[in-house]
Amino acid sequence: MSSLSPTSPPPEQSKADRVYRELRRRIRELTLPPGAVLRKEEIALEMGVSRAPVSEAIARLADEALVDVFPQHGSFVAPIRAADVRESLLIRTALEVEAIRRVTQKGEAALLATLEENLRAQAAALETSDLALFYDLDEALHGAIFSALKAPRALRLLEAARAPLDRPRRIGLPEVGRPEATLAEHRRLVDAIASGDPEYAAAAMRAHLSMVAKTVERELADIDPEVAAVRGQN
Repeated sequence: MSSLSPTSPPPEQSKADRVYRELRRRIRELTLPPGAVLRKEEIALEMGVSRAPVSEAIARLADEALVDVFPQHGSFVAPIRAADVRESLLIRTALEVEAIRRVTQKGEAALLATLEENLRAQAAALETSDLALFYDLDEALHGAIFSALKAPRALRLLEAARAPLDRPRRIGLPEVGRPEATLAEHRRLVDAIASGDPEYAAAAMRAHLSMVAKTVERELADIDPEVAAVRGQN
């Protein structure tokens, strides 16, 4: 009799997920920079798996525009492409605006308590200038709001959309005052949820993500000369 429960993923799937999450983390944090070669044999040896889970993980990362796969040539960490980043912002905005609208209608006290705790931790991170922690808490706050929907497939779409946005942010130095502004915007999001007004909450999320989009556009201009040239013509 199998020791696996009916809901347990097959062992190879679990291995593929582990490899995927580790490679994804390294790419998002720029430990694996754009253009880095992903050698399946080396990854498999390092992570103690066969080539199959590595191939599956790389295919998932390619679907998220984080990896480019060239048959007969190899797999490489994808460059930061403005089109990919903008598409990710489009998807993220559509998902998160609707999510906060629905979450606000539910009015869960437990969620509000979680968000308030997160805000306190964000403020503490800024006081100590720990931007790495602040960014993690930023992601956790958005994740908590979305997870309250209990829509796992939509959550996976959101996670895929967020992935290309992290690299421009990590390459450039943070804009002066932007982390503090982000905290203030997060404060408004939580207050909007507490108000019970779904349209107010949706507007607060849309305004927050529009500021994210503006920041990302400036970062893209620093990374990609073509983006800077287009902006200069407008």
